Amino acid sequence: MTDENKSSAKNTKISNKEYEKELAMLQIELVKLQEWIKAKGLKVVCIFEGRDAAGKGGVIKRITESLNPRICRVVALGTPTEREKTQWYFQRYVPHLPAAGEMVLFDRSWYNRAGVERVMGFCTEDEYSEFMRSCPEFERMLVRSGIMLIKYWFSVSDEVQELRFQGRIKDPTKRWKLSPMDVESRKLWVEYSKAKDDNFAHTDIKQAPWYVVNADIKKHARLNCIKHLLSLIPYEDLTPEPIKLEPRVKASGYVRPPMTDQTFVPEHH
Repeated sequence: MTDENKSSAKNTKISNKEYEKELAMLQIELVKLQEWIKAKGLKVVCIFEGRDAAGKGGVIKRITESLNPRICRVVALGTPTEREKTQWYFQRYVPHLPAAGEMVLFDRSWYNRAGVERVMGFCTEDEYSEFMRSCPEFERMLVRSGIMLIKYWFSVSDEVQELRFQGRIKDPTKRWKLSPMDVESRKLWVEYSKAKDDNFAHTDIKQAPWYVVNADIKKHARLNCIKHLLSLIPYEDLTPEPIKLEPRVKASGYVRPPMTDQTFVPEHH
């Protein structure tokens, strides 16, 4: 097969039917992984970073769809408060780290300092330099404490990002996803590329390496990322046996209040 044919085959989109079938199987495996994490008291942190509109939220949604939010939770912090700005930089993230039997998915993380804060000038040069020095040590400390730290970077081409931005503008249900900061980042593609390169140079460490996800095709990125996540954590199937429901106990002497005493939602359908 020629390089041209290989490229063409690689870029062939999976059919919706095949995608849904494979995603359903992967989500069953995610449930098994969840039960293993709970049973073994594992502490898992997954970080999702990358370009705006690269599809981070989409894969997080597919991971969590079938999982127990008490075991697998998403952390997506907003702009730091004035008080938080005076704290040790990692302080606002530490309370969200998992206890035993939990998995936490960070939709953006402490790497804001290496990306948007660096490019947009929201931090000083000293703050940025200190982050680059302390971040690898902070992550090594997390790993030594027993946390499994998994870091994903979603990579998208400028052409695909532009198409997704335009799609969000046209779709009223997605327009909220396009923040003023996203619009500004569109003009600073090269600056964000440089920031990413510098970030990787300092924080792509052996104890917590970066895994890059090619995200130009959303469905492929979701399947590839979930498959990779499952491959990183050895787990066994702890699915409980089917539960046999006993007959309900018949209540004697119970009189249900009149239906007219309750306020029902109007039935338009």
